[in-house]
Amino acid sequence: MWTVSGLYFSWTDIDQIHGDNFRNLNYKPKSFNKLISPSKLNIVSGVNSIELKEIDNQPFYWINKNSLYNATTGHLKNGITENEALSIAKKHMLKKLIVKDIKLITQTDKHHEYREKLLPAYVISYNHKENIKAYVSISDGSFQTVRHRNWRWFDFLWMTHTMDYQGRDNFNTIVLRVFSLLGLLTVLSGFVLWFTSSKTIRKLIKNKK
Repeated sequence: MWTVSGLYFSWTDIDQIHGDNFRNLNYKPKSFNKLISPSKLNIVSGVNSIELKEIDNQPFYWINKNSLYNATTGHLKNGITENEALSIAKKHMLKKLIVKDIKLITQTDKHHEYREKLLPAYVISYNHKENIKAYVSISDGSFQTVRHRNWRWFDFLWMTHTMDYQGRDNFNTIVLRVFSLLGLLTVLSGFVLWFTSSKTIRKLIKNKK
């Protein structure tokens, strides 16, 4: 499986695995004018990070990676709605894709396709043979990622390649280290076997004697 997965990786287009063929790569965030200064938001702890977000054609400040403020009124926004999530996904995905349903998720495990990303989030499913799903974070309204059938195959094979059956991304597992050493020993033993069984080598040794 380690060899098969490596072969699969070498023959796949990583951009397609990322779902770029389902995304609107021409999307550019809208420009805004007359934004209020972040200093007027009266954030007690101060500002150490700030990012401008476009949510349903409105500007928002994502401050300190935990608070969302309307960039024109200064009002604090407590997450985004389903309709706003659909609006965000619509701009990032191809127009021809038809939404099948939208659901809310609040937690995931180490094997979930949306692991180690912002939660809670909306999962937007599309009516497509590839079982496409787009994920939008509720906290900051950011388009997170796209998942589809080929990505799921890639993810499964990635697990068999790293041999991290708990979380997939640890390249320092004991199992992988043991099998890599066994693989090296197998290759070396093949060379030794060839050397000891080769008629040509035996003839050379005999001639030298």
